[in-house]
Amino acid sequence: MKLQEGTINLPGDRTLAWSEWGDAEGRPVIVCQGAGMASAIPFGEQTAKDLGLRVLSVDRPGLGKSGADPEKSFESWAEDIKELLDFVKADQAFAIGFSQGAPFALALAASGLVDGVAIVSGQDELAFPDMFAKLPDELKGMVSLACDDPDRLEADIAGMATADWLWQMIEGMSGEEDRAFYASASFAPLYCDALASGFAQGAAGYARDTRLAMGRWSFNVENIKQEVQLWYGLKDTSPVHSPDFGSSLATRLSCSELHQIAEEGSAILWTQADAILSRLAKCKG
Repeated sequence: MKLQEGTINLPGDRTLAWSEWGDAEGRPVIVCQGAGMASAIPFGEQTAKDLGLRVLSVDRPGLGKSGADPEKSFESWAEDIKELLDFVKADQAFAIGFSQGAPFALALAASGLVDGVAIVSGQDELAFPDMFAKLPDELKGMVSLACDDPDRLEADIAGMATADWLWQMIEGMSGEEDRAFYASASFAPLYCDALASGFAQGAAGYARDTRLAMGRWSFNVENIKQEVQLWYGLKDTSPVHSPDFGSSLATRLSCSELHQIAEEGSAILWTQADAILSRLAKCKG
């Protein structure tokens, strides 16, 4: 399947880029991809089309073909997506946040831009006190730096991160099930291409994303009123997702539904794509 691609010009002489599939006339689903990823690894193509969903996998600023934004924040990301929704003439939309994309998807809900959200293998707010206490010491140090000296964290990551480095880290943090899926002959080239595209402009875009995701989020999860579907595989071993597989996050959200899948890992965005899209399409704003 050949994906459609699009770009729009934003204020400040920036470009926002995306890949899309599904129903070209359907309700948009804004996909906030995982750490360092750009372009798209499609999921649930036929189901999206059948459900009347137009899946837009958007490159965050500084990743892929989207222009860099040195002042990128959750709020500026929401403004970028507002421009995109205006461009496609949509007054209703959903969002999906995978891995590090989770807070970016939740930020769209906090800004009132989407009617429902699916968080898939999503990074929790690790700086939230109850969550911070559950982290391993090494990760606690990184989260503390994101809160206390975010400029240093961002500079450190920008100075060392590459697509290959991130791929090796993802493989190293993955359990047996995920490693078999991510490293498979059919999937590994797609993932590596998505990371290579993500780092095409260097590491600055990923570094800013990590600073935002690891620190204290600038919006309150408790104030999100839209329905949020939480999807976690109980064999996900990544320490930067959710130590309790979304249980605490579910209690913080005013309207949520938690799906914990016993025999799956973090790759459920692809292995459970049809179920995720089908349930998301039922969310009511």
